[in-house]
Amino acid sequence: IHVPFLKNISVETSIESASQVIDTINESHAMDCLNWPDEFPEKPTVMFKFARIEDGLLIKFFVEEEITVAAYPEDNQPVYKDSCVELFIAPSGDKPYYNFEFNAIGTLLLGFGADRHNREKAPAEITQSIKRFSSLGSHPYNNIWNNVPWQLTVMIPFSSFWHHSGSSFKNNDAKGNFQKCGDDLPVAHYLTWNPILTPKPDYHQPDFFGLFDFSE
Repeated sequence: IHVPFLKNISVETSIESASQVIDTINESHAMDCLNWPDEFPEKPTVMFKFARIEDGLLIKFFVEEEITVAAYPEDNQPVYKDSCVELFIAPSGDKPYYNFEFNAIGTLLLGFGADRHNREKAPAEITQSIKRFSSLGSHPYNNIWNNVPWQLTVMIPFSSFWHHSGSSFKNNDAKGNFQKCGDDLPVAHYLTWNPILTPKPDYHQPDFFGLFDFSE
């Protein structure tokens, strides 16, 4: 993915305004890799737009799925059990990476580490700095939406990469993947942007990260 730069947008910009600006980017990307079709054939329609802003990253997800669940209201809860969209990213292209996982109302799970084990969860001051704007609002629902398309915009300050202070991603390459899941949905599903060649669903696979090109 070539990640475009949006001028005059910063983390001080309202997330609602930023959500409208990112719509002006022509290119969108699909999470359409069905890596485990025999066991998990369910395939929602999931697209995303991805941009760099003056002091952070901006992402907008577009999701059409049969059933949407958003039960977890507090950051660093297991949102991957809900309807969940994710960015895993290694800023310097090496093994340690961050997992940004959002349920449909924007609740965030954020961790850092070299693999799925012993991941360090982000402190509250980091998670609270990440703006989110969902078309479904921000209140948790223990019930479900049926066939209700939803959108989620997130603004990630560079400061939230707390093990990579001073990183701006400008003119450098990073590696990562975008994913969609829902472990506890009535019909679980697992989609990715870049293919993952493992026998079972496992998103903590930096060896299968794709390239993010931040050159201007």
